[in-house]
Amino acid sequence: MSDELQRGALPIADLAYTGTVTYDATDPDTHYPPITPIRPPEGAPNVLVVLIDDTGFGASSAFGGPVNTPNFERVAAAGLKYTRFHTTALCSPTRAALLSGRNHHTVGMGGITEIATSAPGYNSIRPNSCAPLAETLKLNGYSTAQFGKCHEVPVWQSSPVGPFDQWPSPGGGFEHFYGFIGGETNQWYPAIYEGTTPVEPWGTPEEGYHFMADMTQKAIDWTRQQKALAPNKPFFTYFAPGATHAPHHVPEEWADRYKGTFDQGWDAVREETFARQKELGVIAADSVLTERSAGIPSWDEMDDALKPVLAREMEVYAGYLEYADHHVGLLLDALEELDVLDDTLVYVIIGDNGASAEGTMKGTTNEAFTINHMNELEDDAYLIAHKDELGTPASYNHYAIGWAHAMDTPYQWTKQVASHWGGTRNGTIVSWPNGIAARGEIRSQFAHVIDIAPTVLEAAGIPEPTTVHGVTQRPYEGTPMNYSFGEADAEERHTTQYFEMLGNRAIFHKGWTAVAKHKDPWLGSDHGLDDDVWELYNVEEDWTQSNDLAAAEPERLAHLQRLFLIQAARFNVLPMDIRSAERFNEEIAGRPALVHGTSQTLYPGMKRLSENSVINIKNKSFTVTATIDVPDGGGSGVLIAQGGTYGGWSFYVHEGTLRFAYNILGLSTDVTTSEQALSPGRHEVRMHFAYAGGGLGKGGAVTLSDGDTVVGEGSVERTLPFFFSMDETVDVGMDVGSPVSSDYGSTGNEFTGKIARVVIDIGDDDHSHLADPHHLMQIAMTRQ
Repeated sequence: MSDELQRGALPIADLAYTGTVTYDATDPDTHYPPITPIRPPEGAPNVLVVLIDDTGFGASSAFGGPVNTPNFERVAAAGLKYTRFHTTALCSPTRAALLSGRNHHTVGMGGITEIATSAPGYNSIRPNSCAPLAETLKLNGYSTAQFGKCHEVPVWQSSPVGPFDQWPSPGGGFEHFYGFIGGETNQWYPAIYEGTTPVEPWGTPEEGYHFMADMTQKAIDWTRQQKALAPNKPFFTYFAPGATHAPHHVPEEWADRYKGTFDQGWDAVREETFARQKELGVIAADSVLTERSAGIPSWDEMDDALKPVLAREMEVYAGYLEYADHHVGLLLDALEELDVLDDTLVYVIIGDNGASAEGTMKGTTNEAFTINHMNELEDDAYLIAHKDELGTPASYNHYAIGWAHAMDTPYQWTKQVASHWGGTRNGTIVSWPNGIAARGEIRSQFAHVIDIAPTVLEAAGIPEPTTVHGVTQRPYEGTPMNYSFGEADAEERHTTQYFEMLGNRAIFHKGWTAVAKHKDPWLGSDHGLDDDVWELYNVEEDWTQSNDLAAAEPERLAHLQRLFLIQAARFNVLPMDIRSAERFNEEIAGRPALVHGTSQTLYPGMKRLSENSVINIKNKSFTVTATIDVPDGGGSGVLIAQGGTYGGWSFYVHEGTLRFAYNILGLSTDVTTSEQALSPGRHEVRMHFAYAGGGLGKGGAVTLSDGDTVVGEGSVERTLPFFFSMDETVDVGMDVGSPVSSDYGSTGNEFTGKIARVVIDIGDDDHSHLADPHHLMQIAMTRQ
C-alpha cells in the first residue's frame, strides 16, 4: 500500500506548479492538475480503538470472567484475542502511551496530571517531538474523533482559558471531541466538553439520560455523517467510555441481571473464573491460581450482615460492564449498517489497567467519604441502609477491594501495581475482517499498549513521520503487532518492556520478569526504593507469576535489575518519584498553578470551573460577594455554587430570600436564610464564613449581608477538608450537574435577575497544612 506522496514529513508539502503559465485561461495550452485531497494509501482501513476503564483481565466473559460481554465476544469471533497484552497500571499513563506510541515516561506521563512535577518523565506534557497517532493520521487524510474520557490534559491547562494544545482537540490531533476532562465523571450528571466548550446533557436521569448512551449516540452520529459526506475517507475513532471506572453508575435493570450471582463471594468467584479461563485457553493449561494478595481480606472474614451489600456492589459493577459492552455493540451495529465494519481495524482493550482497588475494604456508597477522610460516617449500618442506592443517581459508588482482586484473576495485585500482571495485563481483542483472515483465534505473543500506534500505521501503509510541523520526531517505541495477525506461532518481537508506577516496577525480557512492589494501592509509601524486595519469574513456564525464583537464580535477577535501570535511564523513568505531600505543592513540584492570591473575581456565564481553576476555600474563612440586580417581583436562582449533591456549597436566592447551603456528602445540608426577601434593584450581597479552626474540616459561623446590613446568621456544623467532588464544578449564575441544595433542581436553577460579578476572598487562617501527606496521595489516586 505505497503511493507517490512523500509522507515522512508532515504535513505533506504542497508542491508548486512548474508547468507552462499562459496569459489567457482560454489558451489551449492552459492546463493545471485537478485539486486532489490528501488521502491515505489505497486499502488503508478505518480504525476504531475501544478502551474500557478500570477493568481487570478476569472480568469479561471473553476472558473467562463472570460478566456477560457478548459484543466483546462478537469482535473476538471475527478476529483475535491477545492474552499477553499489557498496559501501564494506571489511567493517564496508559492513554498517553496508547495515543503516542511511546512509553508513558517518554511523553511525560509517569503519573497522573494532578501530581505532575517538572521532571521530564513526570511533567504530564507530551513533547512536540512525540506527535500523537491521531495527528499523524489526520495529516495523512483520516477523519479523527475521540469520545469519552480524557485524563491527559495538564491540570493547570484544564480551565476554559487553556491553552488547548494538550487537549484532544485541537492539540491531540482529533478533529472532534465529545467527552470529559479528568479521571472520572458522574455518569448521570457528567461534565461534558464538545471540543473545548462545556455543554450540558440533553436530559436528567429521570428523563433517561446516561453518559454511556449519550457518548455512543454521538459517536454513531459522527460516523454516519463522516461516511455520508466523505465515504472514501477513512476514520480513526477513539472510543473511551468512563465505564467501568467509579462511580459505578448504571440503570437498575442492568444491575438486577446479576442478582444472586456473586453471593458466594470474591474468593469463590476467583476460582470459578480461573476454571473458565483454562477452558477458554486464555491462560496456559498448567497455570497456577495465585494466592490472595497480602492485605486483602477473605470473603469469610467479612461480616455476614454486610455481605448482601458487598454482593450488590459487584452486581452493580457487572451490570455497568455489560451496559458498556451493549453500547459498544450499538456502535458496531452502526458500522455494520454503514457497510464499513469489515474494513475497520477494531481494537477492544478491556481495561486501561487492572481492576481498581481504590474503593476501600468494604466499598462505598460515595467516594467522597474516602477522599475527605470521613469513612467513620459510612459505617456498616450506613452501608446496609443505603444498599439499594448503589449505582443510582443517589450514589457515587465503588466496590470493595476484594472484588477488584477477583476481577484480576488469575494474577496478583490490582491497578497501580505495575510490578505484577494484575496491574498491567488486560485482555485485548483485535479484528479486521478484510485484513485478518483468522477468526476466533488466540494470540499469546507479548504486546504492550505502545504497540497500537505502529500497528495502525503499518495496517494503513503510512510510514512513521520523521518530522511533524517542522519538529524532528522521536521514533515510536512500540512494536507493530501485524506480524502476529496471520501466524499464531510467530516468534515474539516485543521482547523487552519496563513497567513503573509510583515505585512499583518490573522488567520483562525474553520470557522472564523481575519485579519489585513498592507499595499497596491503598497505602502510602513508607520506605525507600532500595528497601524493596525483588522477585523473579520465568513467565514462559509460570504464566501467572506464582513461583518466585529470586533465591534460586540471583545472577539472572541481578542481570534483569540492571536491565531495568538501563531502560529507566533511557525512557525518563529516573528519578523515580515516590513522594507524596511534596507533589501537591506546585512550587516544590515545579508545575504551574492556575490560581494565585487570596481573591478571585468571577463573571456570569462562567461554568464548569474545576477545583483547580478556582481559589481554594477549604479549611479557612472565606467571603463570597455578589453584585446583582433583583428583578421586579423578587428573584430566584443560583448566584454561585461549587460541587453537587454529594458535597458542596451554594449561594442563592430562594423565594426571594438570600440563602447559603453547605452540603456534607449528601448526609446533611446546613442552610442559612435571610430574614426578609431582597427588594427589586441593585444589591451587593455577601456571605461570610468564619472558620472555627482547631483542625481540618471544622465548622463555622455564617453571616449573610445585604450591603452593610446583616440579614441572616447561621452555622455550618462541619466542612469538607479535601475535596468537594470528582467532577462537579464552580458555576456562576447556575448550578450545573447535580444540585447542591434541595431548594432547586438540576435544571432551571439559573438566577432570574442579573449578576455583575461574584468575588471570592479567602482569609489568612488556613489549616490545610495539617493534612496527612499519605491521604493527599490517596485522593489523587482515587481520582484517576
